[in-house]
Amino acid sequence: MMMKNTAFIFSNSNPSLFSPFHNSSFIMGLKWSKTASGENSIHRFFSKIKDYGKLRFPSVYAPRAQQQQQVIEEEAPPMAEVIPSVTTSPGQAHPLGVSELESGVNFAIFSQHATSITLCLRLPQSWEKLGTVDGEMIELPLDPQVNRTGDVWHICVEDLPRSKVLYGYYIDGPNDWSQGHRFNRSIMLIDPYAKLVEGRRVFGDGNDKGSQFLGTFDFDTLPFDWGDNYKVPSIPEKDLVIYEMNVRAFTADESSGLDPSARGSYLGVIEKIPHLLELGINAVELLPVFEFDEMEFQRFPNPRDHMINTWGYSTINFFAPMSRYASAGGGPLSASREFKEMVKALHGAGIEVILDVVYNHTNEADDKNPYTTSFRGIDNKVYYMVDLNNDGQLLNFSGCGNTLNCNHPVVMELILDSLRHWVTEYHVDGFRFDLASVLCRGADGSPLNAPPLIRAIAKDSILSRCKIIAEPWDCGGLYLVGSFPNWDRWAEWNGKYRDDVRRFIKGDAGMKGSFATRVAGSADLYRVNKRKPCHSINFVIAHDGFTLYDLVSYNTKHNDANGEDGKDGSNDNFSWNCGAEGETSDPQIQALRSCQMKNFHFALMASQGVPMMLMGDEYGHTRYGNNNSYGHDTAINHFQWGHLEAKNDHFRFFSELIKFRNRHHVFTRKDFIGKSEVTWHEDNWDNAESKFLAFTLHDENGEDVYLTFNAHDYFVKVVIPTPPQKRRWFRVVDTSLESPEDIVPEGVPGIGTTYNVAPYSSILLQAKQ
Repeated sequence: MMMKNTAFIFSNSNPSLFSPFHNSSFIMGLKWSKTASGENSIHRFFSKIKDYGKLRFPSVYAPRAQQQQQVIEEEAPPMAEVIPSVTTSPGQAHPLGVSELESGVNFAIFSQHATSITLCLRLPQSWEKLGTVDGEMIELPLDPQVNRTGDVWHICVEDLPRSKVLYGYYIDGPNDWSQGHRFNRSIMLIDPYAKLVEGRRVFGDGNDKGSQFLGTFDFDTLPFDWGDNYKVPSIPEKDLVIYEMNVRAFTADESSGLDPSARGSYLGVIEKIPHLLELGINAVELLPVFEFDEMEFQRFPNPRDHMINTWGYSTINFFAPMSRYASAGGGPLSASREFKEMVKALHGAGIEVILDVVYNHTNEADDKNPYTTSFRGIDNKVYYMVDLNNDGQLLNFSGCGNTLNCNHPVVMELILDSLRHWVTEYHVDGFRFDLASVLCRGADGSPLNAPPLIRAIAKDSILSRCKIIAEPWDCGGLYLVGSFPNWDRWAEWNGKYRDDVRRFIKGDAGMKGSFATRVAGSADLYRVNKRKPCHSINFVIAHDGFTLYDLVSYNTKHNDANGEDGKDGSNDNFSWNCGAEGETSDPQIQALRSCQMKNFHFALMASQGVPMMLMGDEYGHTRYGNNNSYGHDTAINHFQWGHLEAKNDHFRFFSELIKFRNRHHVFTRKDFIGKSEVTWHEDNWDNAESKFLAFTLHDENGEDVYLTFNAHDYFVKVVIPTPPQKRRWFRVVDTSLESPEDIVPEGVPGIGTTYNVAPYSSILLQAKQ
């Protein structure tokens, strides 16, 4: 039996007085609401009727400009618009998220502890004409007797448009914080499995700070055309040279020369692929590209409310690409397509795409200033770690107020489904896991010896071709460099490499042995089971911390612009300003800084393992001493293309050295180097005051390379070893020389039996016929 009913928008009146039936038992629990969400609930009207899934309910739009909802009386029937009929059926529990069935569009969401769930739909004609996500909304309460299977709530809606429908959920449950619950039925929530998220269209739009974010879907668009000749690069891990970069910051600056509509977008990256090829890298590691709210710091007055989150380590949804990285404010559908175009173009250039992913926490902050958008309101006790022995407080091992309960079976499956989605739908090549030690903790925060999630990622068939990289520490002190659970698959950001190389190059005493160990591939950390040198991701500089220029220009951080009284950011930078703090016109200091930057880059490219460099270091980008610049959508973070042109000599050195590494396999050995592959020209290991290191890497074809690093403040005259038979030495690198003599890829002949190595400099000689 099909029963029809008209739903009305009610104000401060008894809705039953205006019902055509004057009997609440006949009124379907579907309503039109005028606003999307908020802490103050709009007037709600819920009624129950058996078998309501078969009912159809036309409704009306109230004019958006009206400040008060108006009562539409039965005898005054003029309506603004009539929406299409809505017919529902119970639906199915899997897959989670939105899927297309023969009978309609299925919605499924997990919540173990919810007592009521209402699906909210906003049709295209309701919001597109407004240019915002606002507009009237259909509400469909789910009957737990009909629309719940286990802990999954579900409903199928017939006759929905196949795209551009916005949706969210109102969810209620126990009001018991001490048990970890944070339900609030007045807040509309994003589906954790939403594949696209609609919200603010323009990055950093100050006129739309409070934009709501809602899930959406697209079953209309044809599958993306990857091309008949398309293939992923499949670069062996040992051969990677990683370039850590931010999609927006790469081209947001006017100096990029791009049309304003393309700046800071996925398409902007495509335009700059020639630069990446000229530099010589073969993998980009993108700072977070999952949907995040860059205006989150401006939700309420606070010391950081002048900032815009440009790094993106504050995920709203784990499946949706950042919609404001679409060109021309194109929204989520454009973002999805353009992300694929970017990946396709990078792959066509032989460059792999690694995503920096944040599964350790979300944007929803803490209990003091929560920003509830999804998980917290859906089932906080499941999705987050809570301390049930301390009044249900959120545990905070991320430093961001909450910690995702990663090894809970439901959360673990969410993360795995997300990773698989990015591989199958977007063809990405790997992932770097932010604060990955969090993923090694149990529900109470205690470390696990064999974390189920870490093992599942390592063993997953879909992820088997992917690079998987851990940042092996968290903000709770779980430091796992060299001991991260790995199943012989996981690589690690080698934080010890960063610290030891920084300290040796700047001239700290007693660091020669540690420096040699790091350059040789960190066998002390990674020669375990079947691990290889490529499991060490070597870096001197990363997004958080000093840039390379600032590392040689500042002794201390200068973070006053961040609004935290300089308390944020690391104090242990192992930096040296070379004689003056910050900018200086002293030519000797400038020359020393230039030489030191080349020394760091040279050490990185000469090391066994996988090198990673930071966007902008190829021209000497400065953040003026700010070592935690996450909140500045300015030149502090934006790539300065004019500086690249002005510092071509610096860029040339960086580029030529990367290409030299790529051509010579002595730097990219599959296994740890043994005695037959290296000769250490050293008998002074125990002298803490010795800051000079020399060694030869042997090549089976006779093209040995001889390297020295002098961190003393005086010249060191060194005896050059005899080259292999029928070979002679050619000078390729001397960082003390001016460009173009600082690197000559084909080599300069005429090397004698000794070489006078300048203070704070490095050399590389190659044996050639």
